Amino acid sequence: MTANSLALQAVNVVKSYGEGSNQVLAVNQVSFAVQKGEFAALVGPSGSGKTTMLAMLAGLLQPTSGEIAIAGQNLSEMSESERTRFRGQAIGFAFQANNLVPYLTALENVQLMLRLNGKFKGVDKERARELLTRLGLGERLGNYPGQLSGGQQQRVAIARALIHEPEVVLADEPTASLDTERAFQVVSTFAELIHEQGRAGIMVTHDLRMCRFVDRVIMMVDGEILRDIDDRTEIEALAESPIH
Repeated sequence: MTANSLALQAVNVVKSYGEGSNQVLAVNQVSFAVQKGEFAALVGPSGSGKTTMLAMLAGLLQPTSGEIAIAGQNLSEMSESERTRFRGQAIGFAFQANNLVPYLTALENVQLMLRLNGKFKGVDKERARELLTRLGLGERLGNYPGQLSGGQQQRVAIARALIHEPEVVLADEPTASLDTERAFQVVSTFAELIHEQGRAGIMVTHDLRMCRFVDRVIMMVDGEILRDIDDRTEIEALAESPIH
């Protein structure tokens, strides 16, 4: 793994709450790196620290100690305003609550991200149309969120997460409200786009079946990394596990 291939790196990251005997370690000495074009799943039981870790990767929560770097930029060395600006440029989000603007069409929801990043130019507008079409929504560009199914709304959210060409895309339980068929469609398309565009993707999920679409599975328990699996056979076996 070369420095140029790295999109994200976490080094000895700790997040604690409280002090002394009341201290709780939500994340404890976690280190890992994700390359460009790599899609990783962050899995673990409730309370394992995976959502806290994702919030720190997004720059929404500051580590107690350790470092997180995206595109070679240390988030801890930035001011709050710098982190906010950097988030809008370098990080894409696709969460369970897709937070689409209800009075904007599918195309307008994606274009809104371009407006916020100062990239609302002709070529970018056309790219938004092409991306939604690539996601199977070519005939739904003018539909409002209320006119779209749950799976279609999540695909709009994926397009919005990718449209500004971020270094890293973070997804927090993006399929939790979808049935199995739609969940597979959403994650498989997400994986294809991450690979094609050379983004780094990290998905928090409780559903091990979704792991069949990722390149790595990072398992967290009690705030620590239990296993970091990149063997295809092991990942496939995990995805077929009867416990999800």
